[in-house]
Amino acid sequence: MIKNIIGRERELGILRDAFDSPEAELIAVYGRRRIGKTFLIKEFFDGEFDFYATGIYQGKQKEELIAFTDAFRNRADFQVGNITDWMGAFYALREFLSGLKKKKIVVFLDELPWFDVPPGRFLKAFEWFWNSWGSTRKGLKLIVCGSATSWMTNKFISSKGGLFNRITRRIHLSQFNLYESKLLLNHNGIDWPDGKILETYMVFGGVPYYLNMIDRRLSLDANVDKLFFSEDAPLTNEYEFIVKSLFRDADYYMGILAALAEKNMGSTRKEIVEKARITDNGFLSKALKNLIDCGFIRRYSFFGKKEKDMIYQLTDLFMLFHKRFVARYNGKDDTFWRNMIDNPRRRSWSGIAFEQVSLLHLSQIKAKLGISGVLTDTGGWFFQGNEETPGCQIDMVISRRDKVINICEMKYSTSEFAITKKYAGELQQKVETFREITKTRHALHLTMITPDGLKTNSYSYIPTNTITLFDLMKN
Repeated sequence: MIKNIIGRERELGILRDAFDSPEAELIAVYGRRRIGKTFLIKEFFDGEFDFYATGIYQGKQKEELIAFTDAFRNRADFQVGNITDWMGAFYALREFLSGLKKKKIVVFLDELPWFDVPPGRFLKAFEWFWNSWGSTRKGLKLIVCGSATSWMTNKFISSKGGLFNRITRRIHLSQFNLYESKLLLNHNGIDWPDGKILETYMVFGGVPYYLNMIDRRLSLDANVDKLFFSEDAPLTNEYEFIVKSLFRDADYYMGILAALAEKNMGSTRKEIVEKARITDNGFLSKALKNLIDCGFIRRYSFFGKKEKDMIYQLTDLFMLFHKRFVARYNGKDDTFWRNMIDNPRRRSWSGIAFEQVSLLHLSQIKAKLGISGVLTDTGGWFFQGNEETPGCQIDMVISRRDKVINICEMKYSTSEFAITKKYAGELQQKVETFREITKTRHALHLTMITPDGLKTNSYSYIPTNTITLFDLMKN
């Protein structure tokens, strides 16, 4: 039922409009695994489908055909013979649906990319079905869903063949933000303070599947130990499973992700090639695009740099945690994470993870700054330094069309953050270095992003704006 769906207002609106439409609708739902695509569709339609089939992970064509046609065999009013190819399967689907005396027919094909295995011609048969009959059948709602985001975007949604411009609505399901994650945890009986919700998000990201695994009877740190570091921990091998289930050349993709995990601000294409020891070619371009489409990495530029200097950065919080701790863990310590509470590695990771949380909540940051409707360009900035001017790095630069640049500093702290005399000097030096090197004529607003705000002292006046966890937690 819809009442069980947390958040997803935009997506629910799309589904409502599609269902209420009198026309035939081909709806594509895609996004990384564990994000809640199947749950969303099943809950919206209350599990009532006129035809439902789901692909088999790494299945052979014969197995995929059996999975597809099995739904027919449960219908006493429709007999189907032995189907040996996809044209036969979709012909049977057309005949079955044609016999239904309903104004609206709902068909759900889950994990669509898994059906498309050699040597069959799944997509050609699907195109024939939709173009020859489905698109003309008023009231037909055909929902297709897929976790292999690269297949969904490249082969299906952006098809240059028979499906070109045929998808009527698309839903790219992303991870929850902090607000939605809090709603889900509260729904599950977990009433933690916002600071603890933030820590949870830094480990698991906004992936509903992982958030649903949290045991409300345990502390957050105990949950992390149970899910990642205990014997037979359910999430120990999750990273490899996710990558292998999405990409056929999984080792190649994991090499790229491993290279990106080594550098906090990200790497250039050239640096990725060197670190991952791969060839710079078209396949790398495709792989980087696929990782971006899945939401695992982002592509951005340093302020003032050209297109060829684009930076690729690992932004998936779950993967970041895995690469920093789980991949390096070889012990059998059931209290590993609890024992890391004062470890420098954990403190370093906390700062990096909080930066990523802030980047993922850019819309909330812009809302707090009062610039939601202002055109902006967001990136980072780095100056190596020279004999006259020391080098510096700026976490996030928001360049605004209203001739203002927000120079953002993200600092993770479990209490009010105190700007010391030394740090105040560093902040002022950063602003002046940025102004001098970039030659910008825009107004520069130093913006601090820190969970509990700033401690009032002699230097707390330096930032023009302060953004807190309270601001990030808004929807």
